[in-house]
Formats: sequence, C-alpha cells, structure tokens
Amino acid sequence: MTQQGVRWTADQVLALAPDAASRTAGSKLGAAGPWSEAGSSDEGTVWGLCKGSGSKPYQTVIDVADAAGPAYKCSCPSRKFPCKHALGLLLLWAGGDGAVPSGPAPDWAEQWIKGRRQRADEKRAAGASGSSSGTGDPGAARRRAERRALRVTAGATELEQRLADLLRGGLAGAEQAGYGLWEETAARMVDAQAPGLAARVRELGAIPASGPGWPVRLLEECALLHLLDQGWLGRERLPDGLADTVRSRIGLPASADGPTVRDRWLVLAQYDTADVKLTTRRIWLYGGESGRTALLLSYGAAGRAPELALPVGLTLEAEVSAYPGAGQVRAALGEQFAPPAPTAIRPPGVTTVEATARYGEALRDDPWLDSVPVTLDRVVPTPDGDSWQLADADADTALPLTPAARARPGLWRMVALSGGAPIKVFGECGHRGFTPLTAWPEGAGEAVQLC
Repeated sequence: MTQQGVRWTADQVLALAPDAASRTAGSKLGAAGPWSEAGSSDEGTVWGLCKGSGSKPYQTVIDVADAAGPAYKCSCPSRKFPCKHALGLLLLWAGGDGAVPSGPAPDWAEQWIKGRRQRADEKRAAGASGSSSGTGDPGAARRRAERRALRVTAGATELEQRLADLLRGGLAGAEQAGYGLWEETAARMVDAQAPGLAARVRELGAIPASGPGWPVRLLEECALLHLLDQGWLGRERLPDGLADTVRSRIGLPASADGPTVRDRWLVLAQYDTADVKLTTRRIWLYGGESGRTALLLSYGAAGRAPELALPVGLTLEAEVSAYPGAGQVRAALGEQFAPPAPTAIRPPGVTTVEATARYGEALRDDPWLDSVPVTLDRVVPTPDGDSWQLADADADTALPLTPAARARPGLWRMVALSGGAPIKVFGECGHRGFTPLTAWPEGAGEAVQLC
C-alpha cells in the first residue's frame, strides 16, 4: 500500500499536538481556505503554502512516511513541533476530499525530504559502524559505575537515618516543618546521584496537610521508600531481576539489552506529562503477534514536545528491545520497517476482577509500581456518587476511575462513545484506580483517544 492510500483520522492528527493551544489553532487551519499549492506524493510527503500575517506564505512540509512518526518542517517562527501549520496541513490531508492532490513536490519540499532521508541513512550507517568497533573503554565505565554506586550507598544510608528521625519524632513534625525539609533531603539525594530517590522524597513533601488521612498516606510512602533503600543496600542478595528493578527505581541508567522482538505494534495510547525541567512522553504499544505490551519513553526540554510521536490506532512494523528488570514493560524502539498504517488489530480484554489481579501479581516483581497496562473488555462508564467507575457489563464488579481521569475531558468522550453500551477500554490500573487512555466501540469502529 502506498502512503497516498493511508489516511489518518482527525483524532490521530490532533493527538500529535504539543499542547491544547496548538490543537485549537491547528484545527482552524484544517480547511482549504488559507492553503495554496498543497500536494502529496506516494512516498509519503505532504506539502503546502499557508497564508500568514506577512506577505510571504509559510512553507510547510511533512514526511508522513517516517517510520518513527511524522517529521515536520515549516518556515514559521514557532518553536513548537508540530506547529499549527503542520497540524492544519495534516488535517487537510487526512480529510481525503481532494484538497491535497497527488503530484510532484516543489523544489523546496523535495530538497528537505531528500536531505533528511540522506542524514537518516548516514546516522544508521554510523550507528552500525560504532556498535561494531567497540571503541569504549569498559574499564573506565566500570570505575565510573563503582564510584556512583558508592555515592548512592552513602545517600541511601543518610536517607534511612532521616526517615528514622522522622518516625521517632512523630509524623506531626512533618506538617510543621513544611516543604523545605523534603526539598533539602531531595537535594542531598541528587548530590548522591540517586534521582529516583530524590523524586520520591519530593513526592513525600506534598502529602502532609493534603487532606483527611494524610498521615496514613505519608507512612505508606515512607515504608515504600524505606523498602527501596533497603533493596539497594542489600542488592547483592536479591534475585537478578529484582536487583535490576531496584537499580531502575534508584535512577541508574540501563540499556535496552533484552531480546529483540519484531512485530506489528498497535499504538495504544500516547500522552505527555511535564514538570519545570522536562516533558515526558509515554507511548503504549501492543504486539499483534507476540501479544506483548511495551512502553516507549521519550523526553523533551521544558516547553518542547519530545520528537517521537506515533498516531494512536495505527500499527508500526518494528523491532523493540526490553529494558532489564523483573516485570519490566519499558522498551526501546529499534529498526522500523514500514511507516504507521491503519489496522483492524485490537488488544484482547479482561474483566475488572482480572485487571486488579494483574496489578497485584505485578507488585510481586516491582513493589513500587504505580499501575499496569490493562485492556478492559465490555465495561460501561457509570456514575458512582460524585465519582465515576467502569462497571463490568457481565458481572457485578467495577473499577473506580482515578481522580486525574475524572478531571479530564476524555471522560465525557468515553461516556458519549458508550452511550450506556459496553465498550473496550485500554488504560492504566493501579492502587488509585483506573485511568482510561483509549476506547473502542463494540464491533467495528476506530480507536478514540481519551488522554
């Protein structure tokens, strides 16, 4: 199938937007009015000129055939990727009404796409050469790892003493001390090169005075932090898989050196979380042949979307490799053999009871796990007092939605899709409840993003 025959939906296009403002602005440019000389090629290039506020239109070109997701180039000054012009052009192309006809690309678009693909070929060749040459110094790497392990051990030992002091003085002291106590402790963990410990300490600081029952929640999180500390200090006695999980939770770097799995991966969901320093993108994949669920993580500086973007509901033929750790679902995207394409694949679903059991089983391998990826089959969104839940259509059981899910507009999209009838929902199931990310109607129908 040529790329000209592959048409995305408007939802799949808008899912690529870096933020809500870009989504709104891009939607306004999804009509033919501001565009001229728009066109596309069978190789997967889409281009057009968009009228702006100046005398010269913006030149916008998109490589839709890129196996790792579309790549963009626009002459506008925006620092967002994709910009509103790229989103608008993709929406115009996705409409399939002849507004973006097939034809030869103009010189400015052809030069960009050729240069980009040439650089990609050179990068792959350089990567293959570098991996075979083995120029790194394993001895120096080992010594760096040993020095860092000593720093982490010192940090974990100090943190154990601080937790003991907190419990000895009583949890009420945590509320009186304020957030400064936790920020200073987190800074000490950063100095110890243990970013995972630092992140968990900062989370503790938000618990005191956070509402009824906060001392219980603080004690629970302190216990998990203590368990992680002890896991690191006694890592030589742990099974290999659990020791790898502890290293990952501490924040030590690791390589995706697991077995490579080639499959047609369905893009289940994509969403971003951001803090003042970093934007993290999570992309969930499901292997149609392997039956595996994998998580891709990519990062961007604060205010900038990560480069990797895959349209939800399409499949990608590619290789992925797992990261070390017991029960680890994180993977790295390897070689891609074809661009994203439409599919009829859907992940198999489970009941709400089976979903909670799956989370419980996963905690045996990773006690610090917040949630697991789960697809629920035949559930109905149902109000539950001031909250919402996903009720099993064939049993008297249900899963409550997380507070974050109840605050998102995706809740109402899910309710509208169901209309009181059972639907299939993919999301994350954990101790706070279920967070729906994507849904499908029963029978035929396209995926609907909820995040």
